[in-house]
Amino acid sequence: MTPTREEFYNALIERHGAENQKKFDEATVAICGLGGLGSNISICLARAGVGKLILIDFDKVDISNLHRQQYKAAQVGIPKTQALSDNLKEINPYITIETHNTKVTEENVIELTKDADIVCEAFDKAENKAMLVNAILENAPEKYLVSSSGMAGFGSANLIKTKKISKKFFLSGDSVSDVNDGIGLISSRVMACAAHEAHMALRILMGETET
Repeated sequence: MTPTREEFYNALIERHGAENQKKFDEATVAICGLGGLGSNISICLARAGVGKLILIDFDKVDISNLHRQQYKAAQVGIPKTQALSDNLKEINPYITIETHNTKVTEENVIELTKDADIVCEAFDKAENKAMLVNAILENAPEKYLVSSSGMAGFGSANLIKTKKISKKFFLSGDSVSDVNDGIGLISSRVMACAAHEAHMALRILMGETET
């Protein structure tokens, strides 16, 4: 039986405290890229009761995604925005979700993320990461930004950390490993990095901005 909104919210208050949960419930977080990082970040934030998520990706679920991304075999071929939205609603039926089935560019990133308190960068390619980070820092400096660098391979998950780069910019990862070096992406390590991003987003919402 699906819990009522009040029951769902009260259960979260028991875990997070009323003050923190109110901050989570009133927040909007944008996730740019819905692959191994973005799909896992989204699940963490939905479970925490973040009030609204903006999900942005242009891709469809592929069989190669299933080993590390939060999709099901039956969702292969479905746009990631739709598939992830459906999965999140199963977890948290009271979350508000805004989807954009489009590629993030320098020209549209500010418009796509305009309502977000926090922007989570979750792209695969370094050039796309740099584009988003530079666009937010230069054109929307009032926003908090959480990004990532380095999560490939079987190296220790303890090497993945979150660093405060500037007042409102945080970077998660080991800052070394690169899938372009022939190192594969492994679900457990990618999820660890995604959890770092999601946890930093929650800490920011709580007013805790030191790493």
